[in-house]
Amino acid sequence: MERGPTVGAGLGAGTRVRALLGCLVKVLLWVASALLYFGSEQAARLLGSPCLRRLYHAWLASVVIFGPLLQFHVNSRTIFASHGNFFNIKFVNSAWGWTCTFLGGFVLLVVFLATRRVAVTARHLSRLVVGAAVWRGAGRAFLLIEDLTGSCFEPLPQGLLLHELPDRKSCLAAGHQWRGYTVSSHTFLLTFCCLLMAEEAAVFAKYLAHGLPAGAPLRLVFLLNVLLLGLWNFLLLCTVIYFHQYTHKVVGAAVGTFAWYLTYGSWYHQPWSPGIPGHGLFPRSRSMRKHN
Repeated sequence: MERGPTVGAGLGAGTRVRALLGCLVKVLLWVASALLYFGSEQAARLLGSPCLRRLYHAWLASVVIFGPLLQFHVNSRTIFASHGNFFNIKFVNSAWGWTCTFLGGFVLLVVFLATRRVAVTARHLSRLVVGAAVWRGAGRAFLLIEDLTGSCFEPLPQGLLLHELPDRKSCLAAGHQWRGYTVSSHTFLLTFCCLLMAEEAAVFAKYLAHGLPAGAPLRLVFLLNVLLLGLWNFLLLCTVIYFHQYTHKVVGAAVGTFAWYLTYGSWYHQPWSPGIPGHGLFPRSRSMRKHN
């Protein structure tokens, strides 16, 4: 006779707990959604500022030119000073792959949602194909420079012994070391990725201003790109502080900036190019100007 009320009270308490948990989950989801929308709006406004993008070029230049001076004021035993650290192996060595994955998803969503046209989407995605060609071409050019300027050395306990072997292949086959002028490919790649991502992500401010579809998935992809851009800036700073010789880093960053200028600053403005980010995505603004 006493079990009925006890069981009913237990069921009632369980229902209240489930209802409370459901309300808590809804509140957390609302907070996460609000943070997502607020963060994406502010990041888009920041990256969409033309003045800030010009200052960003100066920031990257100052990091590469003056960043090495920080090596006298940082701990040389930190994890970032090791060539084998997690970030260097998993991110820097695969920086172009990460950039293509994150940025490709963002460009795909923005262009297709704005135009609903596969051809236009493919044209904008072709900028990443050009970027991949630039990366591969620069890597081959850096190896060629190292081959043309290098010499073969045999490491000995007393130092290095110069050999007359004519090329890198025969030198390495003999178990020796080939040393030439090595342009920092990491500095080149991180600089190029930073400039490329900042340019591509800047279009999101205009996208939002035109009231185009901007749900949580697109905003999340955009914020992931912003976080990756921040990571590239941090790893570029670590690279110039801990690794490579000074001129090798400066030359690498200069080549990366020049590659950006040839593509985003020059070629993409031509009609026979993949086009600049945002090109052809906002036809309503052009029609409004015609009516005015």
